[in-house]
Amino acid sequence: MDLVVDKLSHSYGKVTVLKDIDLTIPQGQIVCLVGPSGCGKSTLLRMIGGLERPTGGEVRIVGTPLRDSLNPLTFVFQHFALLPWRTVAENVRLVLEDHKLPRDEEATIVADVLARTRLTDFSGALPKQLSGGMKQRVAIARALAVRPACMLMDEPLSALDSQTRELLMEDLVTLWTREPFTAVYVTHNLAEAVRLGHKVVVLSRRPGRVHEVVDIDIPLAERRLGMPELETRQAQLWELMRLEAEAADMELIDG
Repeated sequence: MDLVVDKLSHSYGKVTVLKDIDLTIPQGQIVCLVGPSGCGKSTLLRMIGGLERPTGGEVRIVGTPLRDSLNPLTFVFQHFALLPWRTVAENVRLVLEDHKLPRDEEATIVADVLARTRLTDFSGALPKQLSGGMKQRVAIARALAVRPACMLMDEPLSALDSQTRELLMEDLVTLWTREPFTAVYVTHNLAEAVRLGHKVVVLSRRPGRVHEVVDIDIPLAERRLGMPELETRQAQLWELMRLEAEAADMELIDG
């Protein structure tokens, strides 16, 4: 199943945030969205996920989600949104409860995603007992539990320190290598984008347009922190963004 964004535009009153976005998210790839502050990255993600309706254009699903997909699209946000009174396993199980699955199937799914995210030993812990990195692992496990056709990830690592961020990137690479998933991944961090993205979509300053799409053909499992090829790609992305970022930084804030 591919996602196709076709001539998508959006305005808030007189302010045009996105303009004529054309983009395809192929099945089994992680597509990263980068761009200057205020260019509409998160707005675009919300529209792909149906949380906001565009003022122009559309988002189409091409093909059929996998038969066992419970939610075609699911979000992973910067803030973990865990229920503090529920254990790790119970927070993951929350997204399954409306699907009326047999209890044994529900338990199998929860056990599987906890194992894949290295949380099995912490299934009975409460969120207050977890580090930031572990809380985000729970959020990722919860998203995986519904077997989404595409995960929509809005700066999922930006609230974490650099060491934890590196560990979570390694975890995401391992998850994808073992069982490739599709994701749209919003980030302001170019090092994250080149580490995780099969494609990096560079948006212009507001109104956000697709300025460039950069393919990164280095196999995901072979990418490492400080890898010269990745640093070259990161520098390339910055050159594409720099003038746009400088212009965006000098714009007045509406309102």
